[in-house]
Amino acid sequence: MNRKTAKKVATIEARMNSSRLPGKILKPILGKPSLERLVERVRRSRWIDEVIVATTISAQDDMVEQWAQKAGISCFRGSEEDVLARVLDAAKAFGGEIIVELTGDCPLIDPEIIDELMALYISQDFDYVSNILERTYPRGLDTQIFSTAVLEEVSRLTQDPADRENVSLYIYEHPDHYKLGGIRAPKSCYGPDLRICVDTIEDFDVVESVYKALYPRNPGFGSADIVKFLRSHPKIAALNACVRQKAVRPG
Repeated sequence: MNRKTAKKVATIEARMNSSRLPGKILKPILGKPSLERLVERVRRSRWIDEVIVATTISAQDDMVEQWAQKAGISCFRGSEEDVLARVLDAAKAFGGEIIVELTGDCPLIDPEIIDELMALYISQDFDYVSNILERTYPRGLDTQIFSTAVLEEVSRLTQDPADRENVSLYIYEHPDHYKLGGIRAPKSCYGPDLRICVDTIEDFDVVESVYKALYPRNPGFGSADIVKFLRSHPKIAALNACVRQKAVRPG
């Protein structure tokens, strides 16, 4: 595979059934669904050939497919529990050879991070690259890249429920088998203590505040702008400081 010319797809895992904030992916931010704001940002990447919303076959996700059709966004429906299979099948359905794995609860994804990671992936022989191997960016900018072929192999190697739910978990937990690469946040974007993903209403309030402050002046605002805003507005950053991320493995 020629990584430079291979088709690169961004898969966004998204479903309406969220335990802590149901329907969060279609909750409006400045008049558009959160998921649409996310897609808008991903499309600013210089490398992404197609954005695919990977939702489920559950009836409650009919509205996700309807929204995607109306918005002109590619959509794939697959297993609710086996997210790995859903993402893999979504990529294959649209001819994707390289996957940029994203989740629908991260409406502030930064296209510049996507592009930096893709440049790293293309220029070297890593099996997997991300900005999460060491937490230096705020939680909510998580971006992971690997090939469809690697994910196919992972699908054959593991049936562990945690691996099937957390698509790339098996890859970065096996550095003996896969060559891993990563990037660290520059000083202007450093914020491992900050939380800008959406899992609770408090999370949403933080993200909405960021959009309201930054988007009207510059729709292409980046990670440094987000960190600067939250550092200068500690009361907003503190709104979700007590929210704890769910563990990927029980125990």
